[in-house]
Parts: sequence; C-alpha cells; structure tokens
Amino acid sequence: MAVSGFPLGAFILLSHISSVANYPDGKVTASCHGMIPEHGHTPCSDPVHNISVSQMTFTSGDQIKVTLSGPEFKGFLLEARDADALSGPPIGSFKLIDSQVSQLLTCDDIQGSAVSHTNPHKKTEIKVYWKAPNHAPNHIRFLVTVVKKYKTYWVKIPGPVISQPNAPPFTTPEATVTPLSTLPPVSHLTKSFSASDCGNKKFCVRSPLNCDPAKERTCVFLSFTRDDHSVVVELSGPSRGYLSFAFSHDRWMGDDDAYMCIHEDQTVHIQPSYLTGRSHPVMGSKDTLEDMAWRLEDGVMQCSFRRNITLPGDKNRFDLNTSYYIFLADGAADDGRIYKHSQQPLITYEKHDVTDHPKNVGGSRSLLLLKAHGALMFVAWMTTVSIGVIIARFFKPVWSKSLFGESAWFQVHRMLMLTTSALTCIAFVLPFIYRGGWSWRAGCHPYLGCIVMTLAVLQPLLAAFRPPLYHQRRQLFNWTHWGLGTAARIIAVAAMFLGIDLPGLNLPGSWKTYAMIGFVAWHVGTEVILEIHAYRLSRKIEILDDARIQILQSFTVAEAEGYAFKKAVLAIYICGNVTFLIMFLSAINHL
Repeated sequence: MAVSGFPLGAFILLSHISSVANYPDGKVTASCHGMIPEHGHTPCSDPVHNISVSQMTFTSGDQIKVTLSGPEFKGFLLEARDADALSGPPIGSFKLIDSQVSQLLTCDDIQGSAVSHTNPHKKTEIKVYWKAPNHAPNHIRFLVTVVKKYKTYWVKIPGPVISQPNAPPFTTPEATVTPLSTLPPVSHLTKSFSASDCGNKKFCVRSPLNCDPAKERTCVFLSFTRDDHSVVVELSGPSRGYLSFAFSHDRWMGDDDAYMCIHEDQTVHIQPSYLTGRSHPVMGSKDTLEDMAWRLEDGVMQCSFRRNITLPGDKNRFDLNTSYYIFLADGAADDGRIYKHSQQPLITYEKHDVTDHPKNVGGSRSLLLLKAHGALMFVAWMTTVSIGVIIARFFKPVWSKSLFGESAWFQVHRMLMLTTSALTCIAFVLPFIYRGGWSWRAGCHPYLGCIVMTLAVLQPLLAAFRPPLYHQRRQLFNWTHWGLGTAARIIAVAAMFLGIDLPGLNLPGSWKTYAMIGFVAWHVGTEVILEIHAYRLSRKIEILDDARIQILQSFTVAEAEGYAFKKAVLAIYICGNVTFLIMFLSAINHL
C-alpha cells in the first residue's frame, strides 16, 4: 500500500478523462493527454490566464513565440493540438527560452511536444517557441492547464487558433474540456459511529482492539456493513488532516484500492484513490461512491459512504467479496493536499473478506519480524552484553573459583557474550527476510547494524585465539578485544537510538528517547561507581600493607566488604537493566 509521504506521482485513466498528478518539478509526461490535475477538486470555470502568439499563420518549420501570462501561478502544462480534434495527440515541438522556469516533455513519443514548469515557485509569464512540423493540420490551437494552488486550477485553457496560409476558415469550435460529472451529494452525520454491532452486523477493524468511537476519542475505527449488493463503510479516528484505508493483496504498499477522508476548511472530502508503490495516491472518480457523509468534533474525523461490492467499470476498484489485507493510515493535510502518513499504517494480521461473516479484528503498526528484530537487539545490547562487560571488568577477583575448568567470572562472561552474538545474528537477518533485501529508506540504521553485526561475529572469533596469560601478545589481544567490544557497544546504542524512530518500529511518544538516554546514563553511572569503588579498595589495601599490619584478617575483611558491595551494585544494575528492557519490550508488544 502507498500512503504516507512519502515521492509524488503516478498516473492513470479515470472514468472517461485522463489525469495529471501535481508534480512540483513538472515531470508529468505520463499525463500529457488529459491535462487534468487529480487533486480531488473541481477545476475553476473562468480562466484568468491568457495565451498569445507572435503570428496567426504558419508554414512547415516556422517558429512562433507563445506566451502564457496572467496572475501568479505555480504550475502549468502547455501543448499544441489539432484545432479540429482537441482530444488528439500534441502537434509540433517546443523550444525553451528560459530553462530555469520551463522544461520540455516528450508526449506520444514526440520529443519536446509539451512544456511544463521546473519548480513550484510563483510565476506570472512563460515564453517558449513552437516549431511547426511537416504535414501539420490546417489549424492549431494551443491549450494550457494552469495551477495556482492545490485546489485552484484551470484545465485546458484555450489559446488562439493559428492556421496555414491556404487553409479554409476555422469554423468548428470544440469544447476544450471534457465535462465533469456532477459530484455525488454529501451530508453531515448527526451522531458518532458505534462499535456495538461489531462482530454481529459489522465487520470491524479497531485499534485498540475493543475500543468504541462513541466513547473514546483515540479509537481508530473502520467498519463494513453488507447491504445486499453494496457495503456501507464507516471510518473514524483522531485526525486534523486525513484518514485513509486501503485494500491490499499483500503487506506492501502498491497496487492498492484506497479511500481517503480529507479535512479541509471545516469540511471533509471523501475521495477514492489508487496507490502505485510508495508514492502519492492517484485520485479516482467519486461516481463510484454513494450516501457520503462526514462529521468533525473534538479533533475526531468521521466519514461514511456506500459502494457496490463489485465495480466492473473501474479496474482500480477491487471486488470486495475477496480477501485482502486492510491498511489504515492518517497524516497531515494542507489546503486539500495530503502528506506522508504521520506513523506506520495499521495493517491487519491476515487477509479478510469484509463481505463475509461479521468479525472484530485488530492489526499492528509493526509486523512480527520487525518486532522480533527490535526485541532481540534490545535483549542483546541492553542486557546480556552490558552485564557481561561489568562482570569481566570488575568481578574477576570476586568469582575467581573454577567452574568447568575455567574461572566462574569467565564462564559467565563467555556465556553472556556468546548469547549476545547469537541474538544479534538472528535479529540481523529478520529485516532482510521482511524486506526481501536491503532497505534504502531506513537511513543510517542498517549501516550501523551491519557494523555491529560484523563486530559481534569478530569478537568471539578473536577470543577463540586468545594467547595464554603471560604470552607476549596477550597485551595486544586485551586491548584489541576491549577496543572492538567498546566500539560495538557504542555503535549498537547509536543504532538503537535511530531504530526506535523508524516507521517499521515507531515506538509512540518521546519517552523512548529519554529512556534510551536513561539507560546509557544508568550503565555509565554504574561503571563509574564500580571504578571509584575499585580504586578506593585498592588504596585501602595498599595503606594496610604500607603500615605493615600483617594481619591476613584485615585483608580478608576489606576484600569481603568490597566484594559484597560489588555484588549489591550488580544486583541493582541488573534490576535496572531489566526494567529498561521491559519498558521497551512492552511498547513493542503493544504496537
């Protein structure tokens, strides 16, 4: 499914008319024919912009200056057509005068057969040259679509007709714009939707699962009620921009049947659309919808409509008697224009047929594989590795007794570090399984993850070749092992900071950042406390030795007190780590 924000543009034919997506960079080649911006609004009827030409007659090879002028506008699409067949292909080619504000387009395989804007900056005049082709028709009319802003535009404004010298008089005017169908009526809802019939008469998708839009403002609610050969749809949720849902054959954005409720000027526009990849939705005809109604109250938007279960005449509207994944998304809207969704869409756990038996289903904004990836990485780099480092650094004298042929501290340290490497390896492959490859939209997070993965594998391999205690290369090994481990921990924390804000695992609220900062401070603080304690303990024993108090019990008591303190700090530290871990795992589980 495509939503949220996400590069603009895709183009399709819609109910007897073609449409042009509103590209700020003017690259609208695929929409040369219709010249109609698909903004979901009705074009203005009285043009305020003019086309003028430098001469009224032409012969093959002539260059005629064409000027578009009028009040400030942002975008345009200029073409020359056969005046006797305005629905035909463009005629001739253009040559630019100022490439900073205009660019050539290739329409119907004719290079330079149309001109559009290069940026959304305001402009009042555009000048270009039009070159007459060989075998041109007798009469040529220039047409232009001008966009002032998203909901204010004029379609196929007619310019002057130029003729060949010996052509008969032009006497067959033709409508330059295909008449738009009358928009279906829209009414105002008098009361809120209710979840009381969910599972009985309605097929409902809700988040949280058992919420009721009549009682909870934060309830995201979508219901389908079958009525003979049609379905009544209700959509509700907190939004000051837009709400949308879509039917999809898979869990990916693209080739989806979508419907949007867009808030604009204290009104809600209900608009069917079609999603092509992770791009701006292509608006469809409202003729497929009936009984449209909406309601706005206390920041909650609600809209409803009816559509037939099957719509054979519209290839972009799916048959509803088939199972699909259902997506719900919301985001910002300005002046009727929608922007990328504000959070990851809610996606049902499995495919559903909304015309089948009524059900009450939920969904998740993060898929299981991504949840597992985040959870395993948190366990590895927030718990096992941190505890393993503390034990190796400060507990060698505390747990020096032999355990299975090695010191107890070393066995615990090795077990925790091998667990960290294993969890990291498992977590590392999960996003690749989910994405089917590399994710180019995840910023620096995957790159840092690859570095962490590499270091997590190198560390146990390096440890396997650890020199004996008094070997000449033991010091080099110690520093290398410490350096790689420290680098891995630092990079892993950076990756976690970036990962908690990614759409695939977009943990709610700003608390997550403060919690990560708290975890880092907790770990660093614990290490500082243990370092200070170790220093003071060593000084205490040195003083005892310098005073030549050769009482073994004094050393034993000092060491025992120090070891007891370390054990207490470790217990408190583990409790704190587990607390941070539970916070993040609980948040992941509720996505």
